[in-house]
Amino acid sequence: MGEVKTFIFLVNGGEASAGPPIGPALGPLGVNVTAIVRAINEKTQEYKGMRVPVKVKIDVEKKTFEIEVGLPPTTALIAKEAGIEKGSSNPKMEFVGNVSMDKIVKIAKLKLDKSYAKDLKSMVKEVIGTCISMGVKIEGKNPRDVMQEVKEGKWDDFLNRKG
Repeated sequence: MGEVKTFIFLVNGGEASAGPPIGPALGPLGVNVTAIVRAINEKTQEYKGMRVPVKVKIDVEKKTFEIEVGLPPTTALIAKEAGIEKGSSNPKMEFVGNVSMDKIVKIAKLKLDKSYAKDLKSMVKEVIGTCISMGVKIEGKNPRDVMQEVKEGKWDDFLNRKG
């Protein structure tokens, strides 16, 4: 493999374009920018409406490329699952959405590989913590109460089934 240049872009899922920042960064290398943008959009389609970090590695001599898609922030994943634009401006007093424990586990599993959490239960607690700061209920309950239930082991059977 020849000289490899790595670029990181933050794109809207499924909506990257050859305009700035991608086109101007990659154009001078003589690679097929359109093909790269198309590949980015295919790989980020499931994150439509969310900002996603994308790493593009280019072999300058061979003009070949590799794309690695990162994960959107936990807040964006929760907002998508709750069907809301953004979290509450006053999360202690006002709730703006609700998600099921299934969705919490889904997000936790997505994030687990790229986090420092030691297991699924720890990652679930991290995601619940984000729900607390966003003002998003879980199973119709205050996320602080659900956090306490998880700490007390009331969700262990559920998490072990999902694990």
